[in-house]
Amino acid sequence: MARKITKKYKSAVQSVESRDYQLDEAISLVQKIKFANFDETVEVHLRLGVDPKHADQMVRGTVLMPNGLGKTKRVLVICGSDKYADAREAGADFVGGEDMVNKIQSESWTDFDAVVATPDMMRSVGRLGKILGPRGLMPNPKTGTVTMEVAKAVNEIKAGKVEFRVDKTGIIHSPVGKVSFPTEKLVENAQTLIQAVVRAKPAAAKGKYVKTASVCSTMGPGVTLDVTPFNTKTI
Repeated sequence: MARKITKKYKSAVQSVESRDYQLDEAISLVQKIKFANFDETVEVHLRLGVDPKHADQMVRGTVLMPNGLGKTKRVLVICGSDKYADAREAGADFVGGEDMVNKIQSESWTDFDAVVATPDMMRSVGRLGKILGPRGLMPNPKTGTVTMEVAKAVNEIKAGKVEFRVDKTGIIHSPVGKVSFPTEKLVENAQTLIQAVVRAKPAAAKGKYVKTASVCSTMGPGVTLDVTPFNTKTI
């Protein structure tokens, strides 16, 4: 569905110059031109020079935002009963085993933002691929969400751990905080994300790695970033 162009949005667009901005000035501008009546999320979008159709050019990973995201994620832990107490003490919102798997299967229930599973439960969790996969919720050892250390995993997610993954068009989309954050904290979060994406560059990726980048708020227009620092690893 196309975005309805409002007067406020048009005004915000007119405040963005047709040039590449440095990260700190771009985030400051995004905060200045915000117009929604709620605390919008600030997002970073990176278009990479990779072809995600090839497994050796897939870019994914996790990063812990130093200043959090301003939102507490709802975490589901699927584990054996011996880990229930650890998960609950760490702040998991939902804890269970086969009962949770069955609930998701029978009700298409996805009222959570992240899933942690112990390795012994992955045979059952694997049945949920068609439901969790498209939503980016499938537990994966590479992102630390398939682990016996459920308390550690829950704590990291609650503290602002973000999973990033290039989509089929070669773009990574990620939140870095709220517009109400101090500018320097948003900049630090964005730098942390970008550095993690740069470190995750596949060996098979050739040419310019970060092709274009922008930052925006939930409702606001994108502000184009100068990607030169991202490709020279001087972020």
